Amino acid sequence: MANMHAGTRPRTNAARICTILGFVFAGIALFLFPLLFGLVAVGLGVAGAVQGDKPLGWYAAGAGVAAILLNMILAAALM
Repeated sequence: MANMHAGTRPRTNAARICTILGFVFAGIALFLFPLLFGLVAVGLGVAGAVQGDKPLGWYAAGAGVAAILLNMILAAALM
């Protein structure tokens, strides 16, 4: 614990679970209800990052946004 900065929080299991679920929901958002599951992925990613899983939590949130945008682009291209 001596190497931790004053402003950082230790990563917890709950943070990692939120991050993993964020990635799972981002994957689901590619195929089903992109806005709903993408926003859930963003929320879980941010929750994971705030609880201490910093880099992966933000990546999960970004994956949720990317899934929403990719699905909208693919849907527009197929129309």
